[in-house]
Amino acid sequence: MNDENVPLGVPLGLPFCWCSAMFVIFPEPIFAMTYCVATMIDAGFVFASDSRTNAGVDNISTFRKMKIFEQPGERVLMIVNSGNLAVTQATINHLEQAIRRNTEPHLMSVQSMYDVAELIGASLREVRHRDGPFLMENNIDSGANFIVGGQIAGEAQRLFMIYAEGNFIEAMPEVPYFQIGEVKYGKPIIDRVIAAGTSLDDAIKCVLVSFDSTMRSNLTVGLPIDLACYERDTLRLSHSRRFDENDSYMHTLSQSWNEGVRRAFAQLPNFEWN
Repeated sequence: MNDENVPLGVPLGLPFCWCSAMFVIFPEPIFAMTYCVATMIDAGFVFASDSRTNAGVDNISTFRKMKIFEQPGERVLMIVNSGNLAVTQATINHLEQAIRRNTEPHLMSVQSMYDVAELIGASLREVRHRDGPFLMENNIDSGANFIVGGQIAGEAQRLFMIYAEGNFIEAMPEVPYFQIGEVKYGKPIIDRVIAAGTSLDDAIKCVLVSFDSTMRSNLTVGLPIDLACYERDTLRLSHSRRFDENDSYMHTLSQSWNEGVRRAFAQLPNFEWN
């Protein structure tokens, strides 16, 4: 129907149908918002993801959005994702199935992290090609994004962000991190702290503060938070941890950061009017 025939009160361009004397507005595409961060510093990696998936204010669930593939001494691959949950799960399942069936090439057989990024992009593209048209029939977005980082024996550690179309970019020393999902609230602290020479301990604190800032400003991101840490050249996962609502460290970190920001603000010089 043309815009000039749309009833008063219906935003132009929003699809609707007439039902007798009533009109029904079809919903906007459903987005499963999340927040994921991956930092690559000289010392290794810090990956983190929240677990909240939301399809409306009354439909919020918890799903793990981090996946680790590891063959100690040979490779460690760390993956986080955001976007349509069914699409991201189907993509991961597609990758796992290739490993179980030993269908070459697969994540545990390729020789470079570039090949890993290509495999994830191809799997994502295949899932979206298969499911995307059916999702759009119901006005559901099939978009999804992945971050993958890790190290394969004989190669340096590398970090990639994979877009919904299956193409990808690689992190550089000038910007040694990627974010996906609800990125804007947690970006300032990462920009100020994370650099190639940042220690793993400081990177962990920075990433968790980034999540605390995001959760304070956006209800679609929330605990639990999954965190994984990799030390460069060890070729084995160093540490992993889940922070839930009752985690004492996360509570202390949040409180300390809040108080520290207030103290720093109070110490700022007043503006002098000339």
